[in-house]
Amino acid sequence: MQFDDDADLDTSEVKDVRGSRIPGGKATVGGGIIGFIALILGVLFGVGPEQLGLSSGGDEPAASSSSAAQVEQTCKSGSDANARQDCRIVAVVNSVQDFWRSEYARRGGRYTDARTVLFSQRVPTACGNATSAVGPFYCPGDRQVYLDLGFFDELRSKFGSSGGPFAQAYVVAHEYGHHVQNLLGTLSKSQDGRTGADSNAVKVELQADCYAGVWARHATTTPDDKTGRPLLKKLTDQDIRDGLDAAAAVGDDRIQERFQGRVTPENWTHGSAAQRQQWFYQGYRTGDMAQCNTFR
Repeated sequence: MQFDDDADLDTSEVKDVRGSRIPGGKATVGGGIIGFIALILGVLFGVGPEQLGLSSGGDEPAASSSSAAQVEQTCKSGSDANARQDCRIVAVVNSVQDFWRSEYARRGGRYTDARTVLFSQRVPTACGNATSAVGPFYCPGDRQVYLDLGFFDELRSKFGSSGGPFAQAYVVAHEYGHHVQNLLGTLSKSQDGRTGADSNAVKVELQADCYAGVWARHATTTPDDKTGRPLLKKLTDQDIRDGLDAAAAVGDDRIQERFQGRVTPENWTHGSAAQRQQWFYQGYRTGDMAQCNTFR
């Protein structure tokens, strides 16, 4: 996975609040077994903290850190994205939104941008105050993606993903798939309270995986708004395998087997490892969001 070294990164699409003193209080969910269970739930992607009951209370501020790098100061070019993880996330966000802007325009519509918020420990959102234990998620209330970069270490060490830069890109692209669903009005279908292998919750998540694959198919040919050249220059077969591996690692069956020792399909909310791989590859193979109708 390689970005155009000479491309300019648009850091306005990413808000970096890592190390900030965030008002909103002492998180009710933190370390220990409760926090770990929250991590298991949040790692499945797309679930806001309010739905998981992970809102914060009290008035204790988050710890600050003067060493946190701010992306607007350090992430200037594609070469920075090739060298730094946080800058890579900026570049992925830029690439994903370049694609969806062009795709909406091609279809006669207009795409509305969504920012990604990089945070540490906890962060206030329109969906409730979230802790890092929630994992990456999209909040439809403020149309923002929230991400603690420490999640990617958890994805590899606790959930068995092979990791790699494109595994991280897959996570980001999946969350922007939820943003596209929100714009189209399909995201709300997951809020009917049902779980299970055939539930709308699963279908919404699998569609977001498919949309991530659609972006991946077009990422190396979508021109950047500023340079006219694709921001992402190169995706290898190994990159796609890393994305498929990450999709499998967060399948409901894989996580249930790993953490509870048995598989209970009636409790699925995101789909099996095989389904998540299937729908990501469906999007990647066809490059057509119309082929992502998981509700059929």
